[in-house]
Amino acid sequence: MQTYARGASSVAHGYGAQNIGSVLITKADGEQEMFVPTKLDNSLARVGVGPDMRKRVIDHVIRELKPGMTTEEIYRHAFDILRREESAPMAARYSIKRAVFALGPSGFPFEQFLAEILRAHGWTCRTGAALNGHCAPHEVDVLAEKSGRKIGIEAKFHNDAGGKTDIKDALYVHARYEDLKKTTEESSHVDEGWLVTNTTFTHNAIRYAQCSGLTLLGWDYPNGRGLLPMIEEAKVHPLTCLTTLTEGEKRQLLDNKIVLCKSVQSRHLLDEYGIRPGRIPQVMEEAQRLCGI
Repeated sequence: MQTYARGASSVAHGYGAQNIGSVLITKADGEQEMFVPTKLDNSLARVGVGPDMRKRVIDHVIRELKPGMTTEEIYRHAFDILRREESAPMAARYSIKRAVFALGPSGFPFEQFLAEILRAHGWTCRTGAALNGHCAPHEVDVLAEKSGRKIGIEAKFHNDAGGKTDIKDALYVHARYEDLKKTTEESSHVDEGWLVTNTTFTHNAIRYAQCSGLTLLGWDYPNGRGLLPMIEEAKVHPLTCLTTLTEGEKRQLLDNKIVLCKSVQSRHLLDEYGIRPGRIPQVMEEAQRLCGI
């Protein structure tokens, strides 16, 4: 991550207040902040976009920049240029965060995707596990085991970037997993509980978790060890990253518990789910290039 940041800064160098002024943009949670070109540059560099293309994207965004423009609008400008002028996999990689939101609206595909991320990191996982606590039964979104350690995970999915997981969720999850720690049923016992979200946590949720010993995992929390680094390290991209599938085709695959782009590198599977034969090579090529990077 640090290597990308150093390389990226040279591309965005020179885009300062003298060029764009003090332009405030609106974040997903409604807060406003100064537009800083290096942030956009770093996000593009992280997914492998080259210096020339990064400069073109930043130049375009600065030309279109208006006070109050949302981060979603800035992302859309960048994505459209990548999709139009770069290879499809580059646009798909840049869209990972949005692709995770597109796993919704129910949240169930997010649980499946989370289990796939953990499997890629060496965990054995199952979803929707029914366990008996000391005081009450519980359904665990993801039950993960590795090296004799058993983790119960509550997956808190948000459909938009402005959603935050708050202290109420942390209190609830901590109580559930304390109950499962105390059970006398060996098959239901867990060693610890995790609360995982695809967005962020409130300050009070983080404060409570640090005090109580509850593990939190968010999109970029803890710093450098959140969901995004785990996805990038394991190369487990959600199929919703693919630009060659329609929204309806993606939904049909998700409804059948197919959540990874690497799972659609099969001509037979694509044919089975009604992808037109003439489009199958294009979908397979994008999936192969995206997952193989």
